[in-house]
Order: sequence, then C-alpha cells, then structure tokens
Amino acid sequence: MKDFRFPQGYKPLLSIYETQKAIDLGNRLFADKLAGALRLHRVSAPLFVAAASGLNDDLNGVERAVAFDVNGVEGDAAVVHSLAKWKRLALKRYQFHPGEGLYANMNAIRRDEELDSLHSAYVDQWDWEKIITREQRDVEYLKRTVRSIVSALSETQTFLRTVFPQLNVLPQVSTDIAFITAQELEDMFPGKTPKGREDAFVKDHPTTFLMGIGGALKSGRPHDGRAPDYDDWDLNGDLLVWDSVGQRSFEVSSMGIRVDPESLARQLRLAGCEDRRELPFHKMLLNGELPLTMGGGIGQSRVSMLLLGKAHIGEVQSSLWDEENLKAAEAAGITLL
Repeated sequence: MKDFRFPQGYKPLLSIYETQKAIDLGNRLFADKLAGALRLHRVSAPLFVAAASGLNDDLNGVERAVAFDVNGVEGDAAVVHSLAKWKRLALKRYQFHPGEGLYANMNAIRRDEELDSLHSAYVDQWDWEKIITREQRDVEYLKRTVRSIVSALSETQTFLRTVFPQLNVLPQVSTDIAFITAQELEDMFPGKTPKGREDAFVKDHPTTFLMGIGGALKSGRPHDGRAPDYDDWDLNGDLLVWDSVGQRSFEVSSMGIRVDPESLARQLRLAGCEDRRELPFHKMLLNGELPLTMGGGIGQSRVSMLLLGKAHIGEVQSSLWDEENLKAAEAAGITLL
C-alpha cells in the first residue's frame, strides 16, 4: 500500500529555487562534517559493476538489477543497488589503514521499489566505509559511530536555519538517541507490523537506532530483509527519525559492522545462499583477504526531506513517477521536480 501522508493545507517552507539552494548547501555541509567525524576521504564510485562479480548489493534478495551489455566487455553490467560490497574491496585496493575510510556520492536505480512519498526508483546517498580493528567489532563502537552521524546531521540543520530562517518551525534533530534491538521492539509491540512498531516507538523517541536486523526474531520472521553478505546481522541497524510533516518514522541510514569470514559463512547458510561462496568477492572474504570494516548508506533525499520539511521525496529529487503519485501530489498542491 502506497504511503501518502500529506498534512491538511500543506505548503512548502521553501520555494523551488530556495529548495535547490538548500539541498546543495546541506549536502556539501553534511558531507564535510561526516568526513571529518569518521575520517573519510571522498572517492569516485561506479554506477554499474560486472553482474557476475558478486559486488552488487542484493538488498532483500528479490529486487532485479538493471542489466545491460557493454561494447567489447564479456558479460552483462548491472546498475548498482548500493555500494556495500564495492566499498570494502576498494578499501583494500586503495590501501587504506585502520581508522580511516572512504565515502562516495552514490546514485542507483531500484526498478522494483514501491513508489510513494518516501520511495523512488532513483536512489542518491552518501555511501561510506571504513577499516576497523577486530576489537572494534562490537555494539559500543557501532553506537559511538551512530552518535557521530547524528551530531553531523544536527549541526547541518542548525546552519541551514541561519540561512533559511523559515526552517525554524521544524523540530531540531534530537541528539538524544534511543538504542533498541529489533527483538526488544517486537516484544514491546507484538501485535503490530514492523513498520507499525517503528512508528509507535519513534514517535516518542524521535531519533532511534534500531539494531539487529536481518535474522529471524522469536516470531520466526526478521524485522526487515537484509542481504546475508555485507552486514553482520548482530551488529547492524537502521537510523530512524520522526518526520514531523508526515507524522511517521522514516529511515535515513542503514549501516553496520560488516561480516567477517565466520559471520558470512553462518549467514549464507541461514539464507540458503551458499552458492555465493564461489563468487570472487565472497571467496576473498571467506579467505580473510579483505579488511574488517563498517559502513553504511545515508539517504541524501531523505535527509533533505527531513531538514527542509518536505512531504514527498519528489520535492527534493527528480525521478519518474506513476499516475497514482502524480495525482496524489497534484491534489495536495505539491510540485514534483
């Protein structure tokens, strides 16, 4: 079911031209703050990878990548869903050291995405990855990193308000983060859907980091799908914020400490994906040839929606929309870019 939550009498706080200026300013400022906080260096990233390489992010395992042939190249290319695996290989190839990492402006196409006011076929995010030590593969280091990201987000919002005072009517991004596991959330709201649980909790805890996503809960189902070959399901999570415009929670970042050889072997077995062991990337990982890392993706358009008080993701990015979205936006007086 498509999610359209346009408040009665909604009017954008910024004009289209002001919106474009604010997006550019906010993106540049947040990228600088993120890079400084996590010791990241900007790199160029691919729009597509070899389909047979195993480098594409499989998301929930059912989404179809956009594939095409390239003149003179054997095999198909696939447009990335994200750079989750490519980044880890790049850290090895570029000879990064523990404590430092990379980030890239990632653009992707997700052709099977359900289009609504939060979801688009076009994806834009800051994809980041850094090398960590064996001792840092724990929940406390994950939480510390989440706090750094939220601080960068809050500082960016504060600066944008000085340039565009009309944004002061929006609530400040809270740096008081509630950390909760997917199992704890299911125990609290056993009768609700996963999205319903998120809305119920995040309404009272407007900045939440929901941990432990991908593995089966006591109910026998995972909170949400996660590919088995990048995040360690025990050491990952989603950064959720309360959308004061749409009165809902939404995810601005999915991130985590990445699988090591042991957790990769376990998760491939649990997901019934052991055939991936033969892919080049997976062979390297299982053989211990890749560094231990953590990383994630931070949605650029989602961040812009939050900081600029927008009701539809099409107000901050140019994409392709179905008739239902176009009619709903028109009825609400919303101009899609």
